[in-house]
Formats: sequence, structure tokens, C-alpha cells
Amino acid sequence: MSNIDPTSSGHAPLEPQSRPDAVWPQTLVGVGVLVTGLALGYGALGISSEAGYGGVGPNFLPWLVSVALTLCGGWIIWESRTGGFREMEAPPEASAYWSGFAWVSAGLLLNASLITVIGFILSCTLCYLLAVQGLRRSQGQASVNSPRTWLVDFVTGLLISAPVFWMFTKFLAINLPGLTATGWV
Repeated sequence: MSNIDPTSSGHAPLEPQSRPDAVWPQTLVGVGVLVTGLALGYGALGISSEAGYGGVGPNFLPWLVSVALTLCGGWIIWESRTGGFREMEAPPEASAYWSGFAWVSAGLLLNASLITVIGFILSCTLCYLLAVQGLRRSQGQASVNSPRTWLVDFVTGLLISAPVFWMFTKFLAINLPGLTATGWV
């Protein structure tokens, strides 16, 4: 009688799968998303559920986002605890790009400080312009100092912020800071 186990393939036994170092940070991100979803759900308990014009109440969207975040948080935790993000490549060794961070931060801070002075449309356009410049510079794009690039970014910012302003002021009747009392600029 041979000493070969018929259930064995003849290969060495498999070692238990070791967990990579990235599992705990991934799990913490999942816990953060899950707790955020639960906290949003707790906050939604205090919002009225009386149905409005469309048949949904003001608590519909907070509940929807709460459920989505809670499900995503649970999924991230499950993924991290069952082996981590399997298909994720190791991140390249890179350091922070502080100049890009400064451009984006300047855009956000100027938007917050100038929105009541120059209006929603222009302050959001400025925010977009500076943020895109920071992102372009972080990617090393050669055309960042081109007047054409600045003009395209400015026009794109206007094309994004103006319809948002009009949607809020004209259709939703939410007052946003404007340059004139007409509600169009």
C-alpha cells in the first residue's frame, strides 16, 4: 500500500494567505464611510417626512445618501477583510505636490471670501480656474502658462457656474449672491 493520499495532488500544502499591510487602512476607510452613512441616517430622523410636490419629503435625499454610504462602507469593509483590493496596483512612490495644493486651496479660499463681493458666478469661475491650474501643474502639463489655456479654463468655469446659478435662483428659488438684483448675474 502506498503512502500517497488519494485526495492530495502531490503538491506541497498551501500556506494560509497572508494579509497585506494595506488591509487595515482599507478597513478604516470602510469604517469611516459606514459611520458617516449611519450618522447621516441618524440626522435624517429629525427631518420632516411630509410629502411635498413630487410625492417625496425633504428627508428623501438624506435617507438615500445614508443608505448608499452605509452599503458602500459595508462593502469596503468586506473587501478589505477578505483580502483587500485585489486588483489594485501598488501606488507609485511620489511625494505631495504642494504647489498644486496651494493653487486649489487658493481657489477655494478666494471663492469663499469673494462670493458676496463679486457674486456666485464669478467667484465659482475663479475657483474653477485656479483649481484646474493646480491640477494641470501637478500633472506637469506644458501649456499651463498659455493665455489660451487660461481663457479656455475661464470660459469653462463660466459655462459650469452660470447654469448652476440660474438653476438655483430661477427654478429652485434659492437665493445665491449675485452682482445684480435681477437674479441673472
